[in-house]
Amino acid sequence: MPRFFVPPVDGDTVILDGDSAVHISRSLRMRPGEQLTLSDGQGTDYQAEILSTGSLVQLKILSQSRCLTEPAARLTLFQALPKGDKMDFIVQKATELGVSVIQPVLTDRCVSRPDSKSMAKKCERYRKIALEAAQQSGRGKIPEIRELVTLREAVGMLPKKSVLFYEKGGERLAKLISPADEDIGMFVGSEGGFSEEEAAFLAENGVVPATLGARILRCETAPLCGISVILSLTGDI
Repeated sequence: MPRFFVPPVDGDTVILDGDSAVHISRSLRMRPGEQLTLSDGQGTDYQAEILSTGSLVQLKILSQSRCLTEPAARLTLFQALPKGDKMDFIVQKATELGVSVIQPVLTDRCVSRPDSKSMAKKCERYRKIALEAAQQSGRGKIPEIRELVTLREAVGMLPKKSVLFYEKGGERLAKLISPADEDIGMFVGSEGGFSEEEAAFLAENGVVPATLGARILRCETAPLCGISVILSLTGDI
C-alpha cells in the first residue's frame, strides 16, 4: 500500500499537496475510495481513504496504529564523504535497511571536498532520497541527514557504543554488539579508508576497530554490510 509522510495529524481529515498530490493523482492514478498509509514520521501510521484527488488530495483517517517497521536500535552511520554519486546510493540503501541518522564526515582521504554551498545542495538531495526510500520501504521514520562535519567534530556526537570499520582489522561484530545495545554508531571510510592517525584518534575516543571479513569492501558496500550485520545482532533482521 502506498505510504506518504505527513506532519502530525490533527483531526480526521488530511489534505496533501505538492509532490505527494501529484504522485497520488497522476503517477499512481489513485481514485476516491482507495486507501493508502500516512505516517507522521514519529512512529505512528494512519490508514486513510481518498476523498478527492487533483492538485490537492483530501483523505479521511480511518484508523491509526504504531509502526512496526522501525528497528529497536538507533543506528548512526558516520560516513566519510565518497566521490561522485556514491553517497546517493548509500543514503538510499541505508534508509531502506533501517539506519536512524546519516552523518557525512570529512576525513584526510576524502577526494570529494565540497564547499559549504555545494554541500548544502548535496544534503538537500540526500534528504529527498531518504524521504523517497523511507516511503518505498515502509519506514515509520525518515533518517536524519546531518550537515558535513570533520572527524574531530564527529567524535563529539558519539552514541553509547561506536565501531570503526578498518581495513587493517579489528574485532568481529559478534563480539562487540549485543541485543541489549540500543544506541550504536559506525564509522565507514571513503575510497581511501582511514589513515592510521585517524584510526588511532577514533580509538582514543572510544571507537572500537571492527572487521567485516577478510575481503576489502568498497566504500558503498561496507556501510550496507555493517548495517545489516549490526541489525541482525540486535534482533531486527
